[in-house]
Amino acid sequence: MVEVLTNESQQQSNSSNAIVANGLSKTYRTGFWLNQKISSLQDFSLSIRKGETFGVLGPNGAGKTTLLKILLGIVQPTAGTGEILGYPLGDRTAKRYIGYLPENAYYYDYLTGWELLDFIGCLFGVEASLRRQRIADLLDLVGLSQSVARKKQLRQYSKGMVQRIGVAQALINDPDVLFLDEPMSGLDPVGRYQVREIILMLKNQGKTVFFNSHILSDVELICDRIGILNKGELVAMGTLNELLGTEQSYQVSGHGGSEAQLEPWLQHLSFQGDTWHGQLAKDLPEFLTYIASIGAKAIAIELARQTLEEFFIDQIKASRHKE
Repeated sequence: MVEVLTNESQQQSNSSNAIVANGLSKTYRTGFWLNQKISSLQDFSLSIRKGETFGVLGPNGAGKTTLLKILLGIVQPTAGTGEILGYPLGDRTAKRYIGYLPENAYYYDYLTGWELLDFIGCLFGVEASLRRQRIADLLDLVGLSQSVARKKQLRQYSKGMVQRIGVAQALINDPDVLFLDEPMSGLDPVGRYQVREIILMLKNQGKTVFFNSHILSDVELICDRIGILNKGELVAMGTLNELLGTEQSYQVSGHGGSEAQLEPWLQHLSFQGDTWHGQLAKDLPEFLTYIASIGAKAIAIELARQTLEEFFIDQIKASRHKE
């Protein structure tokens, strides 16, 4: 892996947070008379530390891309405020230090990959000699041949190749904060592995990475923390251990007892007939003593924690039941 060169000295906030959002909301008007309102983001708040890798999960239409575009300053929020590297959202100075990979990027079809990267580098004011070296390094980083990048027009690229050149253009200015919208889209297993390695390399260099993804296994391998969005609301946020439980969590099934008696002990408690299931993160012997005292009995105990997929589905179902 090549190392992306460090930015020149920057006047940035001394805050330890790279991204801050306070009560962000976005409402769109729709209908023939624009008299209907659709809320795509509701009272969203979070802070992401410098050097942190943060992943946002959610079903289609959850508000992930809206959130990302608000943070980038592409879309104006209906309410709320935020900062990137101490600058207000949309500040032009902050954009010098931001890299962005859209989900469905459109590039000029008749440019070659090299010409596209050179063009983006010019927009960021990267000087010519540094730009040439950086383009060569980035092409190697994303696994694209320099000869192909110099000769082949983007209209002739496969979807995976377009995604690779998209990752390269997001890094051309050596950003401190990188926004990636579905970065694994269109990539084969080798490409997904390479992008994961790039994100981990950037993390090791102290970069802040914020990305949306539907591929939960990649999120588990990469992220320091995750957030789950559903219908514009943040329904869960934390580290994997905070959300799924530590390796000392137990999946427990049993008979007897009521929901009110078991709920203080078991997370994600569910009943199927007279059998209950849940996740125990407290002391196991103490729990067994307790259920015996209420006339309940454990029939299965497994040392395991929920998968991210199971937790994700549970959170989406729970948020729907609240409607």
